[in-house]
Amino acid sequence: MKAEILSLLRERGSYVSGQELCEHFGVSRTAVWKAINQLKKEGYCIQAVQNRGYLLVSEDEVFGQNELESRMDTKWAGHPVSFYDAVNSTNLRAKLDADNGAPEGALVVADMQTAGRGRRGRTWSSPAGLNVYFTLILKPQYVPDKASMVTLVMALAVAEGIRETCGVEAGIKWPNDIVANGKKICGILTEMSVERDFIHHVVIGVGINVGLQEFAPELAATATSLQAECGRKVPKAALVANIMKAFEKHYEVFRGKADLSGLIGSYNEMLVNRDREVRVLDPKGEYNGIARGINEVGELLVELPDGRVEKVYAGEVSVRGIYGYV
Repeated sequence: MKAEILSLLRERGSYVSGQELCEHFGVSRTAVWKAINQLKKEGYCIQAVQNRGYLLVSEDEVFGQNELESRMDTKWAGHPVSFYDAVNSTNLRAKLDADNGAPEGALVVADMQTAGRGRRGRTWSSPAGLNVYFTLILKPQYVPDKASMVTLVMALAVAEGIRETCGVEAGIKWPNDIVANGKKICGILTEMSVERDFIHHVVIGVGINVGLQEFAPELAATATSLQAECGRKVPKAALVANIMKAFEKHYEVFRGKADLSGLIGSYNEMLVNRDREVRVLDPKGEYNGIARGINEVGELLVELPDGRVEKVYAGEVSVRGIYGYV
């Protein structure tokens, strides 16, 4: 009920009487009073005035379970939410939850990770109080070789969610790095549990640099944060909720055909590599070309100097800009 009270107070933006809250939730005045006091203890500033009711005073965000639930405006993506002050890895936690029966759409969110991971086993720095770390659970019906494409669906959703929340012109560096002003702002790691031709579950982990922070020397030239780009604090729960809303919309399109044919236009509009010269780091031999966007399975189409078009698969090679990260 606490999340619903928050949502109602935030939506109203003015005093809401205790009687109205009682009638809305079908509970006693005492139950409402207890819920309000619990929210106050969590850090929310709620004014209580006799004969007027309760008012949520706009202050710094209280990032946690109730805040996330109160902002989630989706049918299934982000339901239920499990929030942790600290967890080893949201992907590892989500895998355990999925194995124990968590439904599709369940979301694991943490303020800090003690063992955050990136691609190819790299560590992902995950300090408390600064950033957003979350993992979404999917339980798809399509075959395993389709699962890698959901990473691109999430990349599209993250870029849209960032733009919606704080106005930063986020784009996608193929296949799934989110960038702003040529610097990385988010990483995405997708993993799955599979048996022959059956997927038990897919987990999509997302780490977004939100607050102002000092990056390690090897990252300083290629990493940034949302606050650094927009010049103000970014509400983390609203960011997660906006990403879930965008993901739900795009995933329904993807799930219809189990490919990206319905999302190519939207993805390519966000693609910072598009129509730019790139260097393809292929173990069989590096080469340059012009990135022309993705196809229906998420491969990057690279036009070579002789006019031929190579299809680049993300699992095999990396793509870099000629004069920098993008």
